[in-house]
Amino acid sequence: MTIARFEDVEFGDDLPTFDPDTGMENVRRFAKAAQMMAARFTDHEGAKKEGLAGAMVPGVMSQAILAAMIHRWAPDADLVKIDTIFRAPVMVDERHHVNGVVTDLNEDERTAEVDLTVTNDAGETRVLGTATVKLP
Repeated sequence: MTIARFEDVEFGDDLPTFDPDTGMENVRRFAKAAQMMAARFTDHEGAKKEGLAGAMVPGVMSQAILAAMIHRWAPDADLVKIDTIFRAPVMVDERHHVNGVVTDLNEDERTAEVDLTVTNDAGETRVLGTATVKLP
């Protein structure tokens, strides 16, 4: 379900789950566009040489995934602010799930606060975020 207006949102609403593409090809495309072509993002073996378990999704890409979640839910919304806490790396080629819930509404400003999480298939929370979203 997509949201068109502030009046369509209720406290406690769950956003539709979003499973982003964290496959190597997509991460490499993002890393190239962001000029972040480091092995830790683009090559599992290169990342292991750096002491990592494998290639990881760049943090800025994880933030972009959270922003994409908001715009899938409310395409015409303005993302006023997003705060992110990185608890653990989002690993390339693993499935991840983004979930969100509306945790506050401000009628005067027509904004919603949304708590967001990125979890892997093991149910481990990798990234937490809070977004302030201005709705038409």
